[in-house]
Order: sequence, then structure tokens, then C-alpha cells
Amino acid sequence: MHDRCHYYLLPIGGTATAALAGLLHEAGERVSGVDTALYPPTSELLAALGIPVRLGYDPERIPADADRIVIGNALPRSNPEVQAVLARGLPYTSQAAAFGDRFCADRRTVVVAGTHGKTTTTALAAHLFTAGGLDPTVLVGGQPVGGTPWRLGRGGWTVVEGDEYNTAFFDKGPKFLHYRPHLFVVGNVEFDHGDIYPDLDAILAAFRAGSALVGETGHVVANASDPGARDVAAGHPRTVWYGFGEEAALRCLDWGHADGRLGARVAWRGETFELWAPLVGRHNLDNLLAATSCALLAGLQPPAIAAAAATFPGVRRRLEVVGEAAGIVVVDDFAHHPTAVALTLDGARHRFPGRRLVVAFEPRSLTAGRTMFFAAYVEAFARADLALIAPVFHRGRLAADEVLDRDALVAALRARGCDAAAIAEGTDPVAAVRARLAAGDVVITMSSGDFGGLPRRLAAALAVAG
Repeated sequence: MHDRCHYYLLPIGGTATAALAGLLHEAGERVSGVDTALYPPTSELLAALGIPVRLGYDPERIPADADRIVIGNALPRSNPEVQAVLARGLPYTSQAAAFGDRFCADRRTVVVAGTHGKTTTTALAAHLFTAGGLDPTVLVGGQPVGGTPWRLGRGGWTVVEGDEYNTAFFDKGPKFLHYRPHLFVVGNVEFDHGDIYPDLDAILAAFRAGSALVGETGHVVANASDPGARDVAAGHPRTVWYGFGEEAALRCLDWGHADGRLGARVAWRGETFELWAPLVGRHNLDNLLAATSCALLAGLQPPAIAAAAATFPGVRRRLEVVGEAAGIVVVDDFAHHPTAVALTLDGARHRFPGRRLVVAFEPRSLTAGRTMFFAAYVEAFARADLALIAPVFHRGRLAADEVLDRDALVAALRARGCDAAAIAEGTDPVAAVRARLAAGDVVITMSSGDFGGLPRRLAAALAVAG
């Protein structure tokens, strides 16, 4: 038993930091934190745990007895409390390093990495491991339906979402380098995060560095169908492939949908079995195969895995239905990279066959708002019947020639036969979207942020009108 440690989270209100706070609290550590503001569900979560949170940065109120100050990657060096920590020589670390040191050092860790699908794959792997009796510790970068984004286990396994984004202002490497992988999942690798990675080669190098951390008893678990994953994992001596083709250790023989569920017939070490999960889309087939590969390598048997997959509750903001009124279904999704947009819309076609798909998209991340993805967005949004493009959220932080041209995007989509419009600057998107809807539509809001609460405000407005 180690001495109780006081962790001070600076700030505490983000998805990852709040989840770390919950884990540390359940593990018996003392936790406190600061932020500028808290919003549900994070505010409710921290209040339910009784974790003290101070609002407003104040260098004079940094706890004198803090053993470790966890500095989040959103805070710059110029933050007043960060400056005080550095000036006073106080002990500080990052969210990723704190988690790795506390929950990965003495366990076999499954690190789920990739440009897309990390959250769903992590939540699914955690569900398989938990249902299979492995009692894992879990940290997910999203909100599992009906649960929390963390789980404290005692079974010697940790399952964590391996984010490739930078760790902190003092550590520009990806977070997953801190997680000591036993299994390192490479689901897919594409160019993203243009604010920190200059090109695809830089991202590939980061994923190779993560793969290189796998020890002699572990494995890289890689998607044989993804070019980026192949580039990363082909040179590793302990790669286990999943997907299609003879080289795949977990080989998909066929797959499809039935009754709104995803099904696959797979082969593993001479045994053939079926998997069914309450998911849709080709991308979720990859997620299911990745999580199943990890469960098999951890020693779980196919019948137990199949039974657990069938009961997966899902993840919030992944084709999440938030309301239905006036004959219109409102769906919220995290998709913002063009590949994720395309895959999500393909999945929506399976889930809502025959219905008009309306997409309201907020280019919120620094990469989504750049012109570099223009052609890819045209290809992605052309899958919708109507695309409504909101203003670029960070346009003030981008050079004029870098900003995504929404008018040109609208024109290109119309030329492809997809109706499209730009949501005017300074207007409430609820009114703009609602004016274009009709009974029978499915409207999908897509953003890496909260889009000003659009999905739930739109659902509420439709309910009142309906």
C-alpha cells in the first residue's frame, strides 16, 4: 500500500482530466482541482464524487500540500497558475504521464490508437474485458452510454484510449507514449492535427514510436485494411493483423447488417465464429475486429467474446439519437475529420434506410477549419441529401488563405447533386437548420465540440413545435 497522494488537476473540467480525477479518487488518492467554469456532465460527476473544485485561476490558492500538479494540454505556459508552479519549483506532470505512472506501470496495458474510432474501440475492448472477468482499469476519451469514462479494476489489465495529440506545453509528444503498451492497437492512421503535425510522415513517425514501446511478450494489433496502419506496423516483429485476407490472424470472412446490428463471421486460429454488436457501418466492423483481437490475445474465448459484444451499450455522440419530434430524428455525432464524416454517413444509411439525411457540420478543430481538407469534405458530405455548413470556429486563429471556404464547399456539393447551404455568421444555427427540415428527415449534427448545444436545443425546439 502506497502513501496517499494529493493530486491537483490544473484544469479539472476536461473529459480526460475529469475521468483521471474519478479514477484517482476511487483509487484512494486525494484529488482537487481548478477551472474557469464547469458544465454538465463533468460538473455533476465531480460533485457526486465530492471532489473540491475552485473556479478561477489564482496562484495564491494553489494547495500547499499538493504532491503532484497535473497540467492539462490545453493550458499554455502563460497561465498564471502554471507560471507560479514553474517559478516555485512545484512538482508537476501531465495528464497522460500521471495516468501512465499510476495505472499502467504494473499492469498489462491495451493502448487503443488511431486517427478514427479510438473511443468506440476502447469502450468496446473494455466491455469485452469486463464481461470476460478480466476486471480492467479503463480510461476512455468519451462517455459510454449508461456509464462513466473510467473504471477502476483490480485484474492486472488497463485499457486506455491512446490519443496522438500533444501531451502538454512542456511535452509535445503524443499522449500514448506514456502508457507502456502490452498491446498497441493501430486502427488507422491518416493526416490530422495540422496544428501540431506538419505532414502525414510526422504522424506515422509518432505511431511507430508508440509501436516500438511494445515489449517481447506484447503485440502490435493492426488493421490490415488501412494503408497508414500497414505503414506503421509492417516493420514490427510482433504484429497481429486483423481484417480481410490470409495474413490476418483474426480474419473476417463476411459481414453485414440485420435488424440494425452489425454482424461478422470471423476465423481465429482454425476456429470460426460469429460476432454481432449493436453497431452500424464498415468503420465499426474494424472497431469490433480490433477489440475482439485484443480480447483473444488476452485469453478470452470466442463464446464469451461473442456474448459480450452483443450487449455493448455504445458510446455517447456516436450516432446518438438525442430526440425525435415532428417526424424528425435528431442525431449527435463527434465526426469532424472527412474520413469519419464519410464513414458515419455510410453507417447512418444503414441505420436509417430510405430517409433523407441532413447534416449540420461545425468545422471546429484547427484542422477541420483548414482548406487542406476541402476536396475530402466534398467527397464526404456528398453522401448526405443536404449539408449545412456552420462558420469555421477558429477562423481568427488561421491565416486567411488557410480557412476553409464554405461558399466554395457549398457550390462544389451542389455540383455533385447534394443540396447545401452555409449557415450565416452570427445567427443561431437552430433556426437555420430547423427551417430546412421536413417530416421524415434525420438530421445529424457533427462537431468535435458542443456546437453551441445545437442537437439538444434543436430537439427541444422541434418538440415544442410538434
